[in-house]
Amino acid sequence: MRSPDVPSTTAATISAAGRSTLHRPNRTSRENALSNSPDQRRLIHRLAVFRRLVPLRIVLLGAAGSVLIALGAVGAAGVLNHDPLLADSGLSWVRFGHGRDLASGLLYLGLGLLVWAWVRLGREVRIERVGTHGVLATIAGWLLPLLFTPPLFSRDAYSYLAQGNLAAHGIDPYQMGPAALPGPLADNVSWVWQNTPAPYGPLFILVSMLVVMVTGQHLILGVLLMRLVMVLGLVLLCWALPKLARLLGGRPERALWLAAANPLMLVHLVGGPHNDLLMVGLLAAGVLVCLQGRHVWGVALITMAAAMKATAVIALPFMVWVWAARLHGSPQSRFIRAASASLVVSLGVFATCTLVTGVDLGWIGALETSSLIVNWLSVPTAVAQIAELIGGWFIDLSLPSLLALTRMLGMVAFFFVAVWQWWKARHGGLEAAVYRATITLFALALLSPATLPWYFSWPLALGAVLNWPGAATAAAVCGSVWLLLVTFPSGDTALYSWFYLLGALAVSVLAAVSLVRPDPLRLSSRSKVADTASLPPG
Repeated sequence: MRSPDVPSTTAATISAAGRSTLHRPNRTSRENALSNSPDQRRLIHRLAVFRRLVPLRIVLLGAAGSVLIALGAVGAAGVLNHDPLLADSGLSWVRFGHGRDLASGLLYLGLGLLVWAWVRLGREVRIERVGTHGVLATIAGWLLPLLFTPPLFSRDAYSYLAQGNLAAHGIDPYQMGPAALPGPLADNVSWVWQNTPAPYGPLFILVSMLVVMVTGQHLILGVLLMRLVMVLGLVLLCWALPKLARLLGGRPERALWLAAANPLMLVHLVGGPHNDLLMVGLLAAGVLVCLQGRHVWGVALITMAAAMKATAVIALPFMVWVWAARLHGSPQSRFIRAASASLVVSLGVFATCTLVTGVDLGWIGALETSSLIVNWLSVPTAVAQIAELIGGWFIDLSLPSLLALTRMLGMVAFFFVAVWQWWKARHGGLEAAVYRATITLFALALLSPATLPWYFSWPLALGAVLNWPGAATAAAVCGSVWLLLVTFPSGDTALYSWFYLLGALAVSVLAAVSLVRPDPLRLSSRSKVADTASLPPG
């Protein structure tokens, strides 16, 4: 019998000597029994599956960052010269003085949260705790608030609309700049591009023209619709990257994390928005279709990407090797047949885009307008600026003359790199074709007469599907975060604000280290992070 003065939470055990020993029930054994029950095991399994499908905390962290970016962008981004929504309201102060500073701080806080969430997602992907569906759900959660912001880190969206406006009114955008048709659309274009023709392919001019025909002179609706059209490129990228990774021995979830979920891609290419997003989406889809054996359709998609922006044409010669490898006959005959078929398809698709849009080939000459951009992200430009700085101590040097020389040498160097990589890809199979094309796109971004931060999305869109070692992944994180920050939210360059760049570099290195070493600054109250204390080196 239980003694009346013994609490109900204890039990009495009578020893052999007649003494009673009081003890509490064994809670550990009870919890183990509960955890081993079928219902508990099913619950644990469902929670694990849900976490793999949707990393909820990471989604919410990045989404909070995106919301802050969207709120800060109202005052700090590439806003309209005259905003009908805020001009006559009590909120117009957010675009001036301390209000703009507050908006900028909010925007940068959002960037920090988004980068933090991206690095945390990368850790989960590296230890294979989040799969493809989880990364896709995360991208969707982060993307939604960015769809409704003013243009971020660029004013190119206004140039797109103004060029579409020219085409809609029967004016050739390859001959005239936005200033040829004054009005709200032209007034918001950056002064650099007011009198420059469009350097984009006919398919993009058609897209811009259709957007303007739908939205008219309404700039806010025009930017929103233009951004939605660009997001189709992200959708294509999310469709193509996992399939490409499986074909080439990479990991689908890592490819999506590294390219599609990258803040550089989301903030610059979606938030911008930039037509590079449509280009890389069509490019990745075309490469996938080629590698799957549907060469005509693949070449057609890559040509459509080039009709958006000429950069995509780089991939076509590499796909010729893929096509030739699947034909019969001697190596020479296989190459000639594949190259001829690719040329016919490309010319047909491009001619169709040109005729439907109603323009000519003036965009080829307009490609030179990019030379108006002068910053040291372009290696030839950096060489010219350094030469002027050092040589100017001894002799009188002209920067325009130096730029003409170094940029010409840069194009020659790129030509040799492209030919060498193309020739090396001839016997390497599918992986070699994509790998060499990625190197060539990276060389183009570095050696172009003008380089902007989002140009590095070109090689990232293809290279993400390859099997990256850990050090290269960390370097890609560092580079992506740094490129994200080297432009101010208004679209002005930060490449000559040296103290700011030093801070951006420190943040970028911290992000890269955090990918492989959680809590590198020891800010957590816990001495160890139990679930990620030991990450695999790969």
